Amino acid sequence: MNIGQQRAAALPRARGTERSLARRAELIAIGRRLFADTSYDALSMDDIARQAHVAKGLIYYYFRSKRGYYLAIIQDSVAGLVTTAAGGTELPRLDRVHRTIDGYLRYAEHNQAAYRTIVSGGVGFDAEVHAVRDGVREAIVGTIAEGAYGRSDIGPLARMGLLSWVCGVEGATLDWIGSTELPREAMRDLLVKTLGGTLRAIEELDPSCPAPAPARRDT
Repeated sequence: MNIGQQRAAALPRARGTERSLARRAELIAIGRRLFADTSYDALSMDDIARQAHVAKGLIYYYFRSKRGYYLAIIQDSVAGLVTTAAGGTELPRLDRVHRTIDGYLRYAEHNQAAYRTIVSGGVGFDAEVHAVRDGVREAIVGTIAEGAYGRSDIGPLARMGLLSWVCGVEGATLDWIGSTELPREAMRDLLVKTLGGTLRAIEELDPSCPAPAPARRDT
């Protein structure tokens, strides 16, 4: 087989792979909406297939099981949130903190089902799902630490201070996306202010982590 024949033979496979990835992504998007409003145990594979308008076997083909499907949804949502929030690495440190918080809120605002899936899960206590969520928290803590201190290798007190702030942000953001009373810019500024208080408290207890000077207000 010559080079031209090899390329021609590869085209159907490439197109098939693209269609397969697109179909998988479509099923994940559907699953985000379903699991955002209904608990894991309350949805059977028959329910999922019926609401997704697909054969149940197709879901098994891509994800092998309901749990595999659910974990794929969690992992995909996590990747989107972390990528959005951790952008802006070229910015000055304090601007990056603002960018991180704004990106986090933008993601939650425009991907509400996915955000609820990440933060609340909808399945009660599930060690594997909670481990994924904890990974998101650590990624956000590391991004904030890098922006505030220029490094992510911070001590246990600073880490715990930032982690407590992140956990508070999760609860506040869940409430915020459930209402339309507070604009995103106001929510961002509020979280930036509370982060400033957290950073000053960390500095007071651990002088090796000095709080950065107040950042300019974004316009």
